[in-house]
Amino acid sequence: MRRPLFRAPLLLCSALLLSTGCESMKPRAVSPSDGTTATEPPDASVPIQASVPDAGAPTPEDTPATLSPWQRARVGDRVEYAFSAHRGRPGSDAGVGVAGHVALEVVAVQAPWAWLTVTFTDDQGKPLAHPRLSQPRVLPMRLEETQPRKAEHRGQRSTEQTTAAGRTWDASRFLDDRRPSDGPLQNRLYATEPGPLYLTHGLLDASTTLSGFGASGSQQLTLVSFRQGSDGEGTVPVLDHAWGPGTWYDVRQDLSGTSSVRRVCLGAEGGFVLRKELTGPSGDAPCADFQDAETTPLEEAVLHAVSEAVSQPQQWPPITAGTAPSRRDTFTVGQHPVPATVFEAPAGEGAERRVQVTYYAAEPWGAALQGLADEARFTPLSDAVFRAPPKGKRVAEDATALAGWGKWVKDGAK
Repeated sequence: MRRPLFRAPLLLCSALLLSTGCESMKPRAVSPSDGTTATEPPDASVPIQASVPDAGAPTPEDTPATLSPWQRARVGDRVEYAFSAHRGRPGSDAGVGVAGHVALEVVAVQAPWAWLTVTFTDDQGKPLAHPRLSQPRVLPMRLEETQPRKAEHRGQRSTEQTTAAGRTWDASRFLDDRRPSDGPLQNRLYATEPGPLYLTHGLLDASTTLSGFGASGSQQLTLVSFRQGSDGEGTVPVLDHAWGPGTWYDVRQDLSGTSSVRRVCLGAEGGFVLRKELTGPSGDAPCADFQDAETTPLEEAVLHAVSEAVSQPQQWPPITAGTAPSRRDTFTVGQHPVPATVFEAPAGEGAERRVQVTYYAAEPWGAALQGLADEARFTPLSDAVFRAPPKGKRVAEDATALAGWGKWVKDGAK
């Protein structure tokens, strides 16, 4: 299996920082990040690190001032961003794009977890048609960290004041221009004090512009509103439509006569999304250890989800040029029969004919895939190359296939 790359306005409450129920007014959006509004000369181009408090559950001596923002999370805490993404097509003025709003909201807090929903909509709040963004996702975030983690901001740093979501913020801009070496231009604007924007480390605006090797396109997030919640535990949701954290899945690989199983464990803590791959997994404790996991700040994971939406085929199943679905079938993963669409296409050259057979879930958000991380919903259930002699049965050569999945965080299912 191919690995995926993981509104109504209100007057601004004058006591915003003291009130727990005050929602921001409909704001003026931050100007697109172009790095031209900084009020100070850029510093040397060195990585800037924003430290995250050490892990550890609260003790009786802890006070609200000593707790991390996540340990003070409340039901109803919410941030919303306008997003857009575009990809050009080589040799054409046309391209593909998607735009709308994305909201991250705390819907339940039951230590040691805060439960978030991540919802993409159009500008009117209606579901998007794009298959990858059409459904709300659930994300359990561990309040305490199992180890210290840091958000690293690359590039040149400058400071400025800006208005976003009806409020003036002291902010730091990080400009990382890798276009001279055919890399992207990355521009990030963060509030110096995240405050109610702790869900996304204080992000005000983020943009990435592609460059080099025929790449054309960009993606952007811009803060439009935030809200502070109130006390209460909320209702823990189920992980049927999991973004990923709290779940695992297995991939079986049969390459050159050798079989192996790779487990992908997905987690989240303290504002970071975690991903770790294991070989030879054990079913007793499917994801017990996230040491040395790949770490992505939540806001970058959201931006990446937007990027993925325009980097992959816009329709489902993902029909590519010169191919067409050959039939419908059922692909069984453990105890899960999954309705599938099957594609067949010639593979390779030579005297002996070969054929590539690929299974995709017919309904990537269907009930048959409940609890599966979305990164695995939009990749093949199975992808195999067969040797096809003129007579006789096909002989499998190399193959990858989804072999199982499950949840390692207890959700609201009864």
